[in-house]
Amino acid sequence: MTAQTLSYRLAPWNVTRVVIWSLFALALLLAPLVFRTSLALTMLSQIGYLIIICLSYNMLLGQGGMLSFGHAVYTGMGSFIAIHTMNLAAKGSLPVPLVLIPLVGGLGGMFFAMLFGYVTTKKAGTTFAMITLGIGELVASMALMFPTFFGGEGGITTNRVYGTPLLGLSFGPQIQVYYLIAVYCFISTALMYAFTGTPLGRMLNAVRDNPERVEFIGYNTQRVRYFSFIVAGFFAGIGGGLAAINFEIVNAADSLSGLRSGAYLLFTFLGGATFFFGPIIGAILLVFASVLLSELSKAWLLYLGLVFLFMVMFAPGGVASLIMMNVRVARFGRFKPFWPLYAGFIVTGALLVAGLAAIVEMIYHMQLNAALGPNLNFFGLTLDTSGMASWLGAAALAVVGGALLEAVRRRFVRAWSHAQEQIEADIKRRETA
Repeated sequence: MTAQTLSYRLAPWNVTRVVIWSLFALALLLAPLVFRTSLALTMLSQIGYLIIICLSYNMLLGQGGMLSFGHAVYTGMGSFIAIHTMNLAAKGSLPVPLVLIPLVGGLGGMFFAMLFGYVTTKKAGTTFAMITLGIGELVASMALMFPTFFGGEGGITTNRVYGTPLLGLSFGPQIQVYYLIAVYCFISTALMYAFTGTPLGRMLNAVRDNPERVEFIGYNTQRVRYFSFIVAGFFAGIGGGLAAINFEIVNAADSLSGLRSGAYLLFTFLGGATFFFGPIIGAILLVFASVLLSELSKAWLLYLGLVFLFMVMFAPGGVASLIMMNVRVARFGRFKPFWPLYAGFIVTGALLVAGLAAIVEMIYHMQLNAALGPNLNFFGLTLDTSGMASWLGAAALAVVGGALLEAVRRRFVRAWSHAQEQIEADIKRRETA
């Protein structure tokens, strides 16, 4: 091996990856110091464990091509195992400190992944998806049959402050819980990234891309899927254990439901299942949608569905793919013309969204809040649903915004095509130089 080859192989580890992981750790460390409100700290804690859960789900979807509709089973069962362990530890029956509870949840998720995964991974494709959906619904339905373990409709509660404080940390204050979540988030993310480079992780990619060839060279594709399913269940259980610590309550209706599994699927896809950091973006979007957007509007699920629809149509690679396409343009020094175009997208898109959102909110107000009167507060403006002025104004805003957005889009398409041609020309010049 030459010195040049050694330098090429080590360079990403010495510079790029060290910088990226250091920035990730720094972001986790400084986030609560920048966003100091109690709401922000709660959201940051949720983002921390949802990053682990979404990354574990992407082991199946992005890396293995396994579309699962029951991932909440392993997250939820990890939560229940963790919260029962916390209650036993608080009584003195089990000597398990709080810092190890997420690992207990991980082992719980791994156990049920071993149990159910043996059945689900025997098939692939659509059949696998349907089996996971059936198992998810089966477990969610069985929760009401075993109230002692699942707590019935009220769920299981606990107190995370038990035992002797560790290094002066009682984990009562939310800031201490956040940093516990942040430590597990960083370590779990690093381990899941390392998994992508293992022989099992690489073989999982091969099973996703060409299972027939994998079988031809002598590998058992079902075994590859099964082992990867177990690993994903372990990290999902860790995320579930952290959720149990954060909320101090676990409810089957929320933790094991198909809606929860659908949320993991939806936001992992929106973040970008084809990139490792895509689920991290998806976890952030999930928290913002479920905490902020749901408080701002009763029609938040409609907006979420529209966003998902447009992403599937125009950016199937998710937000991560959009970022990487623009990074590629910036690396070749062709990004300068796009600054004003993106500014135009933001302005015109805001006009279109504001107009359409005003119409939607007025319709929802008439259907759900008619007893409160015709007036509606819309971002500081008072809309009168009984008069035509508000309706015509919102429609005009949407039409004008849509027309301007289309004009910007056409200019963007021309500029983007020109930039791609220049990039291809640059690549050819470098290859022939």
